[in-house]
Amino acid sequence: MSSQIDDVRAKLIEAIQTNRIVLPTLPEVALRIRDAAEDPRTDVVSFAKELGFDAAISARVMRVANSPLMRGSTQVTDVKAATGRLGIQYSCNLAVGLAMEQMFQATSDAIDERMRQIWTHSTEVAGISAVLARTYTRLKPDQATLAGLVHKIGALPILRFAEEDRSLLKDLGMLDALIDSLHGEIGKLILDTWGFPPEIAAVPLAYLDFARNPPAVDFADIVMVANLQSYMGSSNALASVDWNTVSAFGRIGLDPDVNSMEVEDLSEAMAASIAALQ
Repeated sequence: MSSQIDDVRAKLIEAIQTNRIVLPTLPEVALRIRDAAEDPRTDVVSFAKELGFDAAISARVMRVANSPLMRGSTQVTDVKAATGRLGIQYSCNLAVGLAMEQMFQATSDAIDERMRQIWTHSTEVAGISAVLARTYTRLKPDQATLAGLVHKIGALPILRFAEEDRSLLKDLGMLDALIDSLHGEIGKLILDTWGFPPEIAAVPLAYLDFARNPPAVDFADIVMVANLQSYMGSSNALASVDWNTVSAFGRIGLDPDVNSMEVEDLSEAMAASIAALQ
């Protein structure tokens, strides 16, 4: 199958280079929200007003603000209060990441199913990433959330290519193998094009490199460990990875052989964090 994947990979790269397959652009709502956050004149009131133009994103920002992860003493009931609790930058990163969901839609049932699976899994990884960043590191949980939400964004052009080259729909195993082998490279290209910070843009290409050894914990480490934890007990090949061979656990400060009490405590926080994003 490897030679077939190489052939399809070459066709896909050529399609991207010749603009036959166009890399996705950042959703308009995400651009507006990011521009508002970067405007020095923006305050909580004006930013909350910008968030309020998208009801779905506003609702989930409020859900995150009310989640156990934020440890708020009172329930927020409007977007302004949610933005005040989270802060403009946290709210921005969260909203930009959640805006990606509208991109994960297709006309073909088979492709649509895979897009929905990828998005659902991305929210799981994002929720776990937020908890890991907050609990074990000094990395910002909002950036960890964003890194988790976009870690597999590179699958989108591949799935769009499959909609054009219908032969791939006849061999879904080939399609999945193509996504596994190529989404990281394309994902980094997309995030670089969108102007994401280098430490987040690097995640799609780095989060499956278990041999990497950066000098300090980074977002690729966070997403790597979150991704592995998301597959615990599943039939996915990543469920069989020996965590003791993954140095990212050590950089995060998480023992790969965590005791059951700690796993149970973490699982509760992770479940709440994931639920707030879905």
